[in-house]
Amino acid sequence: MVTPILVFGSLLALIAFTRLPLGFVMMFTGAAGIAALHPRGIGAALAIAEQQVMDLATNYQFSVLPLFILMGVFVVRAGLANELFDSARRWLGHYRGGVGMATIAACGGFSAMCASSSAAAATMTKIAMPELDKAGYDRGFAAGTIAAGGTMGILIPPSGALIIYALLTEESVSKLFVAGVVPGAAQVLAYLLVMLCVGLLAPGWAPTGPRFSFAERFASLRSLWGILVLFALIMVGLTAGWFTATEAGGIGAGGALIFVLWRGRLTFQVFADSLIETARISGMIFIVAAGALVLNQFINLSGIPGNTVAWIESLHLSPMMVIFCLIAFYLFLGCLMDGFAMIFLTVPVVAPIVASLGFDLVWWGIVTVTVVEISLITPPVGINVFILKAMLPELPVARIFKGIAPFLLADAVRLLVLILVPGLALWLPSLVSH
Repeated sequence: MVTPILVFGSLLALIAFTRLPLGFVMMFTGAAGIAALHPRGIGAALAIAEQQVMDLATNYQFSVLPLFILMGVFVVRAGLANELFDSARRWLGHYRGGVGMATIAACGGFSAMCASSSAAAATMTKIAMPELDKAGYDRGFAAGTIAAGGTMGILIPPSGALIIYALLTEESVSKLFVAGVVPGAAQVLAYLLVMLCVGLLAPGWAPTGPRFSFAERFASLRSLWGILVLFALIMVGLTAGWFTATEAGGIGAGGALIFVLWRGRLTFQVFADSLIETARISGMIFIVAAGALVLNQFINLSGIPGNTVAWIESLHLSPMMVIFCLIAFYLFLGCLMDGFAMIFLTVPVVAPIVASLGFDLVWWGIVTVTVVEISLITPPVGINVFILKAMLPELPVARIFKGIAPFLLADAVRLLVLILVPGLALWLPSLVSH
């Protein structure tokens, strides 16, 4: 038991404090661990690694990921972000903190459709930051708003993080997507409430924006109706059980292609670049996922999950106390490494523990992804913060983190409610299953 734990701990340290490629580190570590523990040595390690790669390549559930990535790439190519922000600004801008609310709403919609928090943060920085500056927002708070808003794409379906979690735990992608709907909507509402409160309590940070007529507001929806209908079709179809997650991915990619064509943005170069970018992103995720599956085989062979469960049971802690300890561990880990690395590394060990305590793994998937969201804006790593810093070099990192503080407070409350009220995530899937 000690040797596997040392190997696993060394792996965590290696990934946290070096810039080595995550997928290759996990694959080589897993293969080395299997070779050390298996009676057939290196031969067994190579055979298991080969089998895991082949299984992943032929996994029907994994095919949903490149389809939704392609949908997101087409949405980005269509230039949708500008229209989303403009429409949200016309509808919400006249409230206290209204331009910030528009930024949150646009970030939520765009990051959900492009399934990338970093892309949402980078894109919205270009679009929303000039408008927030023009409206007189505190620059640190404005940057914090964009960084926090960009995290929402990880939870709101279609979510790449939920697909990866489903792959590692063999849970249903469709069920996880449906489970993410209510918590995702709650996150958007919580962030909008933060903007309203800041606008009321500190009007210098988030002043009121201009008011638009209803004619101007409805006019802003003309260029968005196609993609809004597509997104609604995907979510309603998944919730109602009309089609599987993979079929939804195909509908999304095909619909987004038609949307780009309808807007006159589709050229051969755009089409080719979209396919290449999708292949590049999918390939990177495939390598990391393959490495995680090989590492997972080593973890199971070493007996870490079973021994960890036995050790926790010997402590005589209540199940909820164990959950809070795991959350604390995740929050600490989120300060040191990328959120997706956390999912790949910890889910194979943590999921059996959570299941042994009698908790639903679909609920735990939503909790895990929520913690990963928080890690994107938590110091000292906070990947979204450093994306903002790279695009706004004159703005100190400390000032961005200060602007994020109100959103982190809302995240803490939201996470606590999600832990104490599992029905927030499980209510909608239970309706679908019936």
